[in-house]
Amino acid sequence: HVQLVESGGESVQAGGSLRLSCTPSTDTVRTMAWFRQAPGKKREGIARIDGLSGAASTTYADSVKGRFTISLDTAKNTMYLQMNSLKPEDTAIYYCAADRRFCGFLRADRFDSWGQGTQVTVS
Repeated sequence: HVQLVESGGESVQAGGSLRLSCTPSTDTVRTMAWFRQAPGKKREGIARIDGLSGAASTTYADSVKGRFTISLDTAKNTMYLQMNSLKPEDTAIYYCAADRRFCGFLRADRFDSWGQGTQVTVS
């Protein structure tokens, strides 16, 4: 497993923006993703990116499409989630996930490494 360190979660007003970061302990991961879990709800996959194709291979959940952007900075070995036009329903703990294999789907069972989570609160 790979250690993942997340940062960037905080409280923000509706309509605002945040950028989450996730840095893996190794540069050998292939697919990275963001999931989120709101109180009382199931963990939801919201965005994934292929480490080799970058922006050419991304997937977004319908709930965030057009508002969130996932990206990779290979020089910094860091993945980002730019979140714009935030809504109260975006409030959740956001988790970074990674796997050394190519994962084309936003399924939690396809990722073997997870971060500790960072809280995003939109009011």
